[in-house]
Amino acid sequence: MIIHRKNLGSISPMMVGHNLRFLLSWKHVSLQDIGYLIAKNSTWDHVHLLLILSLSLVNMIPVSLRIWTPSSVLLQKLYEEMEQRIEAATKLGGIPEEASLQHKGFSQWDPYSSPSNHDTVLQILIDGKDPNATDIDGCRLPTLVYLAREKRPQHHHNFKAGSMNALIRVSSKISNGQIILNLDCDMYSNNSQSVRDALCFFMDEENGHEIAFVQFPQNFENVTKNELYGSMRVIGNVEFHGVDGFGGPLYVGTGCFHRRDALCGRKFTKDSKIEWKRDNDHKRLQSTQELEDETRPLASCTYEQNTQWGDQMGLKYGCPVEDVITGLSIQCKGWKSAFFNPEREAFLGVTGTTLPQIIVQHKRWSEGDFQILLSKYSPLWYGFGKISIGLQLGYCSYCLWAPNCLATLYYTIIPSLYLLKGTSLFPQVSSPWFLPFAYVISAKYIYSLLEFMWSGGTILGWWNEQRIWLYKRTTSYLFAFIDTILLKLGFTDSTFIISAKVVDEDVFERYEKEIMEFGTSSPMFILATLGMLNAFCFIGVVKRVIMVDDIYRIYETMPLQILLCGVLVLVNWPLYQGLFLRKDKGKLPSSIAVQSFVLALAVCTSFSVMS
Repeated sequence: MIIHRKNLGSISPMMVGHNLRFLLSWKHVSLQDIGYLIAKNSTWDHVHLLLILSLSLVNMIPVSLRIWTPSSVLLQKLYEEMEQRIEAATKLGGIPEEASLQHKGFSQWDPYSSPSNHDTVLQILIDGKDPNATDIDGCRLPTLVYLAREKRPQHHHNFKAGSMNALIRVSSKISNGQIILNLDCDMYSNNSQSVRDALCFFMDEENGHEIAFVQFPQNFENVTKNELYGSMRVIGNVEFHGVDGFGGPLYVGTGCFHRRDALCGRKFTKDSKIEWKRDNDHKRLQSTQELEDETRPLASCTYEQNTQWGDQMGLKYGCPVEDVITGLSIQCKGWKSAFFNPEREAFLGVTGTTLPQIIVQHKRWSEGDFQILLSKYSPLWYGFGKISIGLQLGYCSYCLWAPNCLATLYYTIIPSLYLLKGTSLFPQVSSPWFLPFAYVISAKYIYSLLEFMWSGGTILGWWNEQRIWLYKRTTSYLFAFIDTILLKLGFTDSTFIISAKVVDEDVFERYEKEIMEFGTSSPMFILATLGMLNAFCFIGVVKRVIMVDDIYRIYETMPLQILLCGVLVLVNWPLYQGLFLRKDKGKLPSSIAVQSFVLALAVCTSFSVMS
């Protein structure tokens, strides 16, 4: 396994160890071929792991989960040695001669090679069909393959979707497993029973032939106790169970078991059953070298030209969330999906540990979902008559993330500003229309809190979720909305932004203490300005109550506006700390504090003097 230097902070030795143990734990299952393929995407900031499984019906459930793995100390030492070799190669500007002789893949690199310009590197490290490929207990080892697809500057590589499609083609030659497990580089197996769990859906006698993929929830191991930057808790424990009842969940790009034929474009028919009984024990006539030479062209950058790859076959191209649009396309071909959330998390990954990382990640997700809504693959018209109305609405709830920024911006700015003028925008307490407003607000948030607590969260975690809800909708979703509109008007091109998850030690220490980490980007200026605006408005209404108006009249006419403004001030308390009280490196820069203060004060002053 070769991991690029930039990944060392996001792929821990424990992740490597967990995935090795997961791979080797199925000794007593008749897995004829397992290919563990590794490919790097365009910028090499991620390593995608694709587990290709060829399954036999015999002895499908493991009798034992005996594993062989080095101790954690030895694994840590091996990882540190690998890190040192990578760092040495980086400083040297090339691969040392000793390492080049040990790994024949390096011989394909020359002084002109770079991460975006190189030949295909393909090597079968362990041949599962080789009778000598066994561990110290004599048990057969799975097929292990390294793949780095060809990259050329003049050919678009289609990011993660292109990487996945290359892996699918290569694995079809080497193992041709009927079930594919897709994992991101920063995720590892936390439950060796997940393979068996997924197979229970595919092998169901009544409905198994309808299932195209089994999606597990996206969980994270480094989430703090009170989930400082929010989580996928409610989505995984509530929402995906809901859409599962209407034909299946969305494909989220990781932690998902696929049927190979469905992923490769096959339409659903009543006889779409997997032929589990296959003769995989025949001896391969080709040598390993011959198989590598025959398979290598499948990962070339020109192979997909004039083919249906990226359109009707494999993961679809042209969208930042290629996983969601691919899952929708599969379901519109008649397939169903299944969602399974075991008590012990099946897979664990790494989430962002700073606010800018979270904003970038959600900007890509919301932008991609909004692009789907406005494309020919919109669940409204592309899915009409092909999937259930409930599943259409389920997709739309995520596709409408980006436009939600408009309503959120309105409610965080306009009601607060009108407090300065004493103008009521909501029904008065004495009005019968006050009750519906009060009921909707209280019911929504009480239900939200109970839902979060039922999912295993804490009260403070729910409060942090409300804060991140606000921050995402006023930054990530706003930029996603603007970029999508500009893209549709032809002013910009679609981009794929990778979420960096490497942090310094002091940043991680603050994260563990649940202290928010701000940055210097434009989203921080927006958040600071909105926070200061609501603070000035709240101070203004308090001043009006104390010095001018009757408290009863204020209570009678503007209670909902005062409540809204007050909640926004409370939610933004960590922001105010970052602006004025904190001294560490994670605070907001003084320049942003001054600029946001001046702009918010100018807006409030101008609005209050307007007639």
